[in-house]
Amino acid sequence: MGLLDGRAAVVTGSGRGIGREIALCFAREGASVVVNDVGASLDGRRGEGDAASQTASDIEALGGKAVTSYESVADFDGAGRIIASALDSFGRLDILVNNAGIVRDRTLLKMPEEDYDAVVAVHQKGTFNCTQHAARYMREAGYGRIVNMTSSAGLRGNFGQSNYAAAKAAIMGMTFVWAIELGRYGVTVNAVAPAGLTRMTEGLFAGDSPPPDEDPALNAPLVAYLASEQASGVNGQVLGRTGYAFTIFQTPRQIASMWREGGWTAREVAEHFDEVLGQYLQPVGMPAHALLGGAQSQAGSS
Repeated sequence: MGLLDGRAAVVTGSGRGIGREIALCFAREGASVVVNDVGASLDGRRGEGDAASQTASDIEALGGKAVTSYESVADFDGAGRIIASALDSFGRLDILVNNAGIVRDRTLLKMPEEDYDAVVAVHQKGTFNCTQHAARYMREAGYGRIVNMTSSAGLRGNFGQSNYAAAKAAIMGMTFVWAIELGRYGVTVNAVAPAGLTRMTEGLFAGDSPPPDEDPALNAPLVAYLASEQASGVNGQVLGRTGYAFTIFQTPRQIASMWREGGWTAREVAEHFDEVLGQYLQPVGMPAHALLGGAQSQAGSS
C-alpha cells in the first residue's frame, strides 16, 4: 500500500529537477499525476523540449498513471486548465504541488522591471492562480493537500535575488493565510524549502561530482508525506531539507522587548537599543550549507 493510493495530484514544473522527482515519488506511492511543464529555459524565455512527456512516460513505465499539461501557471485561465486536466483525466483532485519556477538573477541596481515581474508572475502569482482553482474543488470535496515551494532565499535572503526572494517570502505568507482559511474544510497547506543539485545550481560544483546528499530526489519523500492523509495534523508549516535531514522553520516571532512607561523618545531608544534588543540581531543571508537550497529546482512558466 502506498501513502497516496487512489489519489490524484497536480505537480507544476515537474518535467525536470525536484518537481520531476516529486511526480515520480507520487506515482510510486500510488497517485495519478498531472505532469505540468511548459518546457522553458531556466529564465523562462526559450523553449527547451518536452520534458513533461518524458516524466509522464517514466511514470507509466513504473505502472502509474500520468497525463501532461503545458499550460503556464502565470496565466490565470491557463492555471484553471491545469487543474481541470486532473478532474477530466482522473475524476478528482486531492493534491496540488506548486513547484514551477524561473530565475532571472540581478542585483537590485541592475535588475530590469521585466525580470522582476516575470519571476514574481511565475512563483507568486502562479502559486496563487493554481491554488485558487484547486481550492474551489477541494473545499467542496472536503479534502485536499497543497504543498507550496518556498526557498531559503526568501526566508533568509540571497545576493542578487530580489525578485526570487520576494516571491518565495510571499509564498510563505500565503501558505499561512491559506492554512487558516482552508483548514476548516479538511484542506491542509504547507510549504517546503527544498535543496539539491539541479540545472539551477549545477554551476556551484564547477564540473566536480556533487556529494550524494545533493540528490534532488531526497526532497520527494517529505512532500509525499505532506500530501498524504497521514499528515492531516500538519498545516501552515514551513519545512525544508539540509543534506539527509528534514528540517522545520519557525516564523519570525517576537523574542525580546524593551518597555518604558509612556513610551520612548528617539534618543532613549538609541541609548538602550544595543543593551536590550541589539544582542538578538540575526545574521542576514543563507548559511553555506543552505546555498544549494536557495534556488528553485526547475524552470516553469514565463
